[in-house]
Amino acid sequence: MTESKLNYIGPIPKLLAFERERPAWWRRVPLAAVLVVGLPTMLAMIYYLLIASPRYVSETQFIVRATGQSAPTSLGVALQGVGISPTQTDAFAVHEYITSRDSLIELSRRYEIAEILGPRGVDAFSRYPQPWEGRSREALYKGFQRFVTVGYDSTTGISTLRVEAFRPRDSQALTEALLGGGERLVNRMNERSAADTLAQARQSREEARARLSAAQQQLTSFRNREQFIDPTLAAKEGSELIGDLQIEVARLRADRAQIAGEAPNSPQLPVFDGRIGAYERQIASEREKIAGDAGSLAPMISAYEDLVLNREFADKELTQATAAVISAEQEVRRQKLYLDRVVSPSLPDEPTEPRRWLAILTVFASSLLTYGIGWLIYAGVREHRQD
Repeated sequence: MTESKLNYIGPIPKLLAFERERPAWWRRVPLAAVLVVGLPTMLAMIYYLLIASPRYVSETQFIVRATGQSAPTSLGVALQGVGISPTQTDAFAVHEYITSRDSLIELSRRYEIAEILGPRGVDAFSRYPQPWEGRSREALYKGFQRFVTVGYDSTTGISTLRVEAFRPRDSQALTEALLGGGERLVNRMNERSAADTLAQARQSREEARARLSAAQQQLTSFRNREQFIDPTLAAKEGSELIGDLQIEVARLRADRAQIAGEAPNSPQLPVFDGRIGAYERQIASEREKIAGDAGSLAPMISAYEDLVLNREFADKELTQATAAVISAEQEVRRQKLYLDRVVSPSLPDEPTEPRRWLAILTVFASSLLTYGIGWLIYAGVREHRQD
C-alpha cells in the first residue's frame, strides 16, 4: 500500500502562479477615447474657464399690432401649426429688418460697430473679426449677426430682441438703436400703406371734381349764350300764360255768344271779335316761342336738360368719391400698425454669456456621443471581418 505525502497546504505563491500586475486606470483608457472625448473637453475647459471673454446681454420685448387687434386665439395658434399664419407677417418683417444689412448701415452711422464688437483685450474667438475672418462689410455683417438674436412667441405674439456686447452700455445702446430702427420701419410701412390706399381714392375725387367743374362751366356758357337762366322755367311760364289767354278767350266767346243771342246786331260784337282775335294771335305767338322753329324753347330745353343731367351725375360722382376718401382714411387708421414696447432695453449688471459649464458639458456630451457611435461602428466592422 502506497502512502501519499502532502508537503504544503495553502495559497499558491505569486511566483508559482505567474499572476501579472494590473496596469493603472489611466493606462486602461483607450487612446481613441482620450483623443475624441478627453482632448476636446480639456480644450473646452481651458477656453471657457480661462480664455473666453464675458459678454453682457441686453434684452427687450415688443409687439407689432394693428389698431384693435386682439391676442391670438387657441384656434389661431392651432392653425399656425399647420402653416396658416394670419397676423405675424408684419412682426417678421421687423425681425428681418433688425438683422438686415440696412439695419447695420443705419447703426454704422451712429456707432463704431467694429469697435463695439471687437474691443481690445477680448479673446480672438469671441470678438469680431475672428482669426479666419476679414474686415470687409460682408464679414462685419456676419459678425453682427452673431451678436443679435430675434425670437417670436406665437402664443402671445411677443417678439424678443437680445443683443450681446462686451460692455453693458454697448449692449443696451445697440438694443435701443435696433428697436428704434424697427419703429421707424413700422412708421414707413404705415406711410406707404396710407399713401397707396388714399392715392387712388383722392385721385378719383379730383377727377370727379374736375368733371363737375366742367359740367358747371358748360351750363354757365349755355345760359350766357341763350340768355336764359332756366329754359324749362321759361317754358313753364309760357305755358301758364297760354293757359290764362285761353281762359280769357273762352270767357270772351261766352260773352259774345250771350250778346249775340240777345242782340244779334249789337255793336259790341265786332269789339268782342277783335279782342278774341288778338288773344288768339297772342296764343299762337306764345306757342311758337315754346315749340316751333329752331329759335324756340324746345331745342334749348333739350340741351339744357342734358347739361343739368351731366352736372347732377358729376355731383353724385363727387359725393361718392368724397365718401370713398373718408372711408379710405378710416380704413387707414384702422389698419395702422404700432410697435409697442412690452419691456424696455435692459442694462445688464453682470455677464450672462458664455454659459461656461453648460458649454463644457455640451462639448463633453457631444464628444462622448461621437466616440460611442464610432466605437459601435468599429465593433460592427471587426465582428464582420471575424465572421
